[in-house]
Amino acid sequence: MKYDSIIIGGGLSGLTAGIRLVSAGKKVAIITSGQSALHFSSGSMSLLNRIDGRQVCDPLQAIATLPPSHPYQKIGVGNIHDFAAEATMILRRAGLDVEGSPEAHRYCLTPFGVWQPAWLTVKDIASCSHPSRCTWRKAAIVNFKGYLDFHPGYLADGLATAGIASESYEIELPQLAALRKSCSGMRAASMARILEGKAVSDLAQAIRKIKSDADVLLLPAVVGLRSDAPANLLASLVDITVRYVPVIPMSVTGVRAEFLMRRRFESLGGAYFLGDSVNKGNFENNRLISVNTVNLGETPLRADEFLIATGSFFSQGLVAKPDAVIEPVFGLDVVQSEKRTSRCDIDFFAPQPYMRFGVVTDSRFRVSRNGSVVTNLRAVGSILSGADSLNEGSGAGIALLTAVAAARQILQ
Repeated sequence: MKYDSIIIGGGLSGLTAGIRLVSAGKKVAIITSGQSALHFSSGSMSLLNRIDGRQVCDPLQAIATLPPSHPYQKIGVGNIHDFAAEATMILRRAGLDVEGSPEAHRYCLTPFGVWQPAWLTVKDIASCSHPSRCTWRKAAIVNFKGYLDFHPGYLADGLATAGIASESYEIELPQLAALRKSCSGMRAASMARILEGKAVSDLAQAIRKIKSDADVLLLPAVVGLRSDAPANLLASLVDITVRYVPVIPMSVTGVRAEFLMRRRFESLGGAYFLGDSVNKGNFENNRLISVNTVNLGETPLRADEFLIATGSFFSQGLVAKPDAVIEPVFGLDVVQSEKRTSRCDIDFFAPQPYMRFGVVTDSRFRVSRNGSVVTNLRAVGSILSGADSLNEGSGAGIALLTAVAAARQILQ
């Protein structure tokens, strides 16, 4: 089988690049082993929150101070704004109702009541331009009986830091009774599968019975697994603004994002190989000619251009061995420390050196293998070296913007 482009990895980077390429009329395939890190996404996406532990106020201005090895610098500081706008449009056209701007943060309320800066947020997530400017006067925090992954006390404390009063309530829905019989039944995704149609109407009725003068109602993000239709239905049935607070994964908002982006990719004509993985690459003269997968065996998949978006250690895009950190699919060159003892800092809370490990790429994100550039294989997302996305709060931004950058380069 022959494609214009093949993408290895179906997370945020892979899907973004795939949608961009197939929208331009290219024949594209995505090969993905299954569940991606999107399933753990809170519904907010950060561009750049911190540098060396210091809070960033203007992300675009701060990006200009990053070292040359950082993925944002390889994109080009002057391109960040345009690429951010394009990435936002890709998400919106996929059905994700996101809001935000790269010029200034929005602030999202986390499950533990902390106001976390972000670039983009799904519209119904609890967020505001800044906690000190939040228009909420009083919040009603509503949990479901038996649901333990939602913590109204933490949220109340976080709201109080912004001068917002709150009160807590508990709702018991008969549709969720079966889940409460098991200690592991009351989980976000399981609840979201039930909270549709009649169950949403019953939830609205229970909310209307709450006697409160609050101007916003905060619910755990367990509504709307495959689309925002259930959340929109609930909003239409109650006379109070409803906002959702992310909960401990699996994330309903993250699962929704992956589903909508995959549906957009396939609706445009993309081929999506789910539950498969690449186990061999066939190279000729520093070009990747084809790949073999576990499911297709000896039948190769050929393409003119390839993207690898398999992620970092979390998704095994990088694997730590006793003597080295490796990229396991193609054996690509990896930026890493020479000594194993210098991979990490003994201080658990200090920045960890291994977080900056990743594949070697040139200025156009083309990877290196055995010291030579592979001219038609690019890397995008968290497999790239040079960024500590956990400490920087830059993971989603790098995923989206490098995907857009690589797709543009392929199209050129």
